Amino acid sequence: MNTRNRHIDALRGAAILGVLLLHFALAYGLKNSPLEVLPAWLLRAAYQGNYGVTMFFVISGYLITSTSLQRWGDLARIDLAAFYVYRIARLLPALLLALSIIVLLGVLDVPFFSNGDGGKDLPASYFIIAVASVLTFWHNVLMQSAGYFNYCLNVYWSLSVEEMFYLLLPLSCRLLRRRQAFMLLCGAAIVAGPVYRNLHADNEIAFMYGYLACFDAIAIGCLTALLTRHWQPGARAGQGLRGAAGLALACLYVRGIGGHEVFGFTWIALASAAFIVGATAAPAAGQGRSGPLQWLGRHSYELYLFHIIVLAAMRNVVDKAGLGYGERLPWLALFLAATALAAALVARRVSGPANAAIRRRFRRRAAAAPVPVQ
Repeated sequence: MNTRNRHIDALRGAAILGVLLLHFALAYGLKNSPLEVLPAWLLRAAYQGNYGVTMFFVISGYLITSTSLQRWGDLARIDLAAFYVYRIARLLPALLLALSIIVLLGVLDVPFFSNGDGGKDLPASYFIIAVASVLTFWHNVLMQSAGYFNYCLNVYWSLSVEEMFYLLLPLSCRLLRRRQAFMLLCGAAIVAGPVYRNLHADNEIAFMYGYLACFDAIAIGCLTALLTRHWQPGARAGQGLRGAAGLALACLYVRGIGGHEVFGFTWIALASAAFIVGATAAPAAGQGRSGPLQWLGRHSYELYLFHIIVLAAMRNVVDKAGLGYGERLPWLALFLAATALAAALVARRVSGPANAAIRRRFRRRAAAAPVPVQ
């Protein structure tokens, strides 16, 4: 049940790499560097990293649904306590560490950590509200009213979307009871996504960060898990499906979805779902050698949390204007290396041990609990 799928890890690795390149490009730009020898269309693709977030939503919907089916056999039988404890064990330790670093440096008024993004002059006490919003799943809603206000915390809007999904999924499954009802709920989310994006096309934060703007991608991931529960393609068909879906994602990255923003994210989600279906093909996708993309995929959560802290620290050392022609590419390499090192250390020293300890303690307490008399 815990065997990793190397193809899905590769997809997740490609998604987080797109996010890292996007944020570096926004901070430092890619022009006036040796990267200018690359075709313009390839450089332009680096600014499409927000598509990687949509890919993450699909992967999250798939993984949490498929894992729940493997663990409990039926979504209607999800153990609420166990589900939430396992999510807390995986997400909270590293998140608390990241938030502590951001708040400490922000209170000390270190640039790019304080609440000064977008020219806003918010008090340090605003960190209490901001951190509470991250921990209670509505940071994206806060940004819809406050705008971009904290360079580091702004990035965590997508975590609030996923956390709200984690909160609602088991409750919905227990209440609806029937798989068909859950599928209808997912279908409603898929329909609502483009409608919501169309209604909020003039507001970037609502258009991209709202719950309904993102839940359709997660719902597509959930339905993908239900599909592959009962059917997986053969080895050759799976390889072809992965190739076609990967090519579609690459074309969307290069071309962009300009002019098709309402349904463009749906296309990315569907292509990601098709890749995942292909990834379930026999023989076992866990077999084979792992590479850099798989490593990025396995550490994607820690990379997501800490890359923006590394980038903010680097911006305090050298700003965009301070980088010369020959320095931007080494600076990018340093950013990627430092982020990978931070993610590896956090995974090994914080996330992994804390995750295992919390789960172990929960299982011991559950085993020691008295069985109720019928």
